Amino acid sequence: MKKLLILLLVASAYSCKTAQSTASNDNSDPTKYVKVIKEKDLKKMLYVIASDEMEGRDTGSKGQKKAGQYMIEQYKKNGVSFPKGATDYYQHIPASYLNSKRNKNLPDSENIWAFIEGTEKPDEVLVISAHYDHIGIKNGEIYNGADDDGSGTVAVIEMAKAFTKAKKQGHGPKRSILFLHVTGEEHGLHGSRFYSENPLFPIANTITDINIDMIGRRDVEHAKSNNYVYVIGADRLSSDLHNAVVAQNEKYIKMDLDYKFNDPKDPNHFYERSDHYNFAKHGIPSVFLFNGVHEDYHGKDDTAEKIEYDALTQRTKLAFVIAWDLANRENRPVVDKK
Repeated sequence: MKKLLILLLVASAYSCKTAQSTASNDNSDPTKYVKVIKEKDLKKMLYVIASDEMEGRDTGSKGQKKAGQYMIEQYKKNGVSFPKGATDYYQHIPASYLNSKRNKNLPDSENIWAFIEGTEKPDEVLVISAHYDHIGIKNGEIYNGADDDGSGTVAVIEMAKAFTKAKKQGHGPKRSILFLHVTGEEHGLHGSRFYSENPLFPIANTITDINIDMIGRRDVEHAKSNNYVYVIGADRLSSDLHNAVVAQNEKYIKMDLDYKFNDPKDPNHFYERSDHYNFAKHGIPSVFLFNGVHEDYHGKDDTAEKIEYDALTQRTKLAFVIAWDLANRENRPVVDKK
């Protein structure tokens, strides 16, 4: 009888522990961690990334490398490590590769990556990307690139911070997440092309790329409100991905989703003009979040003080809840289109 009682107590304790473990891994609601994304933190980082000190972050320049060092400092401060299988936060890209398609005498450069390993499906990888280069100095004037793509750069760092806090509190993503800052976008999507051809993790294991390029301003089409974002590419390969974007926005953010530039006949061809495209070419479902072109696009007045930080924050939160869903759902998005 005594032995039976002991066995029942042990079984009861194990059952409670299992129930607590299951409850602690319930990742159905990201609301708590959406709140980790702060406007003031995005603003603080962007004023550094888009400062004159970074000299416009041209590919391989001293200014870009300095910006990269600052980004890595943020990851270290937030407790986000470089990926498994890498020796540091850099994916080095030789000048020979960067100049192979059109020789612009670019020096060696680097993609920068950080990583959170999944708790249940660590071999499946969600990529969240943004390019951190810009166009440098022209005629003695610094082109700071605050929106293009300082805004996406700081959004990715802030999202990583939120996911890291969730993991520390027992709600780590079930799939792994690679936070990928690519170089050479302005010269021809070189950094994302290099990663797609030299992936740290098998491309076949990459479930989706969420690409963030320019989310800090508004265009003339939305002069009366910045509560919108252009969604490009989500439905090109996967109905699941499109549905996830729509559902997460409707449930948590309620931003106007504009599909104008998703039209394959759109003359701007934005779908082919940012880094998600190098994932989509390999059959990876991809979505591009974008605020559209404004008067300071590729201009010297694309500066940190012109960013609409409320819009930047909301769009970062939208990207986060989409990522949360994709990282934690039972099945990866199905490719059902060509």
